[in-house]
Amino acid sequence: MKPQLAMAKIDDIDKQILAFLHEDAFMSNKEMASRLGLSATPVHERIKRMEKDGVITGYKATINPNKLGKSLTVFCDISLKEHAAAYLNQFETDVMSLVEVQECYCVSGHSDFLLKIVVSDMDEYRNFILHKLASIKNIGNAQSHFVMNQIQNEQILPWLTNKTAQ
Repeated sequence: MKPQLAMAKIDDIDKQILAFLHEDAFMSNKEMASRLGLSATPVHERIKRMEKDGVITGYKATINPNKLGKSLTVFCDISLKEHAAAYLNQFETDVMSLVEVQECYCVSGHSDFLLKIVVSDMDEYRNFILHKLASIKNIGNAQSHFVMNQIQNEQILPWLTNKTAQ
């Protein structure tokens, strides 16, 4: 069992800074400071503290896979045959070496893992299943779910903004 991570202490100003950075990672400290009624130095210090505390883990471009010819997204439930720690760890290592796998989650319920796979088309997915995923030992069952339409892909936590649950 993983040790419980200490929750970072952030206040409403930190939350606003996080929301600004999520919306526009290139927003300057000066612009954020102006919107918050602060000077740039405390904004910079807050960002550096949140980076050090692991609240901010990096800055990335959001890339549209469709524009790169990767238009098929598949969620794949994986059930393993054996569940000893060594088998679980080996599966995680093996699956994360596959470039088609964008995300991997260890889950509860009817399967052990949920993979998000992005490929160009059904032929590429078939090749992935037959020649890559099938080569990983200890997979007992794989169930594919094909994304027909992406409704939402928003990664910001709702409490960082003024959006409320309906």
